[in-house]
Amino acid sequence: MRHALRLCAFLLVIAPGLYAAPGAVRCGKLLDVRTGKLLSDQVVVFDDKGTITSVGAFASVTLPAGVTPTDLSGATCLPGLIDVHTHLTFDPSSEGYEGLGVSIPREAIIGVKNARLTVHAGFTTVRNVGATGFTDVALRDGINAGDVEGPRMMVSGPALGITGGHCDNNLLPYEFHYKEIGVADGPWAARAKVREVVKYGADVIKVCASGGVLSKGDQPGTPQYTLEELTAIAEEAHKLGRKVAAHAHGTQSIKDAIHAGIDSVEHSSLIDDEGIALAKQHGTYLVFDIYNDDYILAEGAKAGMLPESIEKEKKIGRLQRENFRHAYQSGAKIAFGTDAGVYPHGENARQFAKMVEWGMKPIDAIQAATISAADLIGLPDKVGILESGHYADLIAVSGDPLNDVKILEDVKFVLKGGAVVKNDFAK
Repeated sequence: MRHALRLCAFLLVIAPGLYAAPGAVRCGKLLDVRTGKLLSDQVVVFDDKGTITSVGAFASVTLPAGVTPTDLSGATCLPGLIDVHTHLTFDPSSEGYEGLGVSIPREAIIGVKNARLTVHAGFTTVRNVGATGFTDVALRDGINAGDVEGPRMMVSGPALGITGGHCDNNLLPYEFHYKEIGVADGPWAARAKVREVVKYGADVIKVCASGGVLSKGDQPGTPQYTLEELTAIAEEAHKLGRKVAAHAHGTQSIKDAIHAGIDSVEHSSLIDDEGIALAKQHGTYLVFDIYNDDYILAEGAKAGMLPESIEKEKKIGRLQRENFRHAYQSGAKIAFGTDAGVYPHGENARQFAKMVEWGMKPIDAIQAATISAADLIGLPDKVGILESGHYADLIAVSGDPLNDVKILEDVKFVLKGGAVVKNDFAK
């Protein structure tokens, strides 16, 4: 009861202060992400709670009394972008042995830095899938309270994994007897771990179904959690109102995750025709982080990543991109997720050009980071499109991203929840 009263006090006293006032933005062009059409001379109007009240032609929309719109008549406006696979509390140097020296408090501070970089890059909503010691929960809460500048966050806390698996820490010798917080072996232990991370603030459950690239001693294609364990995790999470994201590079693990009822498959590197067909049948989203291969191969060794990780990436990176193209051409549902933290934060939009290079049309890549991502994270009525009733999350660029998607790497204006985060046009 005391907790509920404190929550009500926060909503009534703190939350309104996060937004400045009613306002409006006038856009020279506005991208309707549903239709893929650019609309001319549009205005987006929002209230003092940061919610859009109307969108339409500037000549026909009545502005609230006293509101002068921010003039972006020389720019193209889009909804705030969404990245469904980030690690805001990690940096590239967090991988490998150097990461052992990063304390939980230090990781939280790293998250503060990266949250600002991310929202300034135009990503107003992210799903954070994996952090140490619930640092992402603290970061989310700090952003919501207005203490920290950053995107709207949905967070997993510690990722669930098997002993010695991708989501365990395998860098220390036996005498340390160390396991990561999320390690749980067997269906009932995994169910208990779901309950635990939800208790301490998780919005979504992250589970490691297969081996990985940046972990020590395992292979990306090797199954880790069994179908029985994955099914128990999905059942427990859904019962508690949480979706599940499964790290799964391997062909069999991808299929097991889909059969288990998991909501999204992350990485999806070695997916085959059967896996793609299953994803389509079950409506499972696939998330391919196809930009960071460039960073790992060019900069990973300097960042301290393990030599074996670099070798694993050499074997799997191109296969992942080829399977991304095949899944897209086959009509699978794809959401935009980058694995930010493996590469430096704020560079999330570099993946758009890779998605286009490997077969997507620019509008399809943008839809993956707006309406499709919003659907995956369970917020289709709040984020991902500029419509009445949605959060006033808006970005603007110079030029037409439908002709050159790389323009999204240079976002000039960011509005999050009706508050201006960045306005390079005013300089």
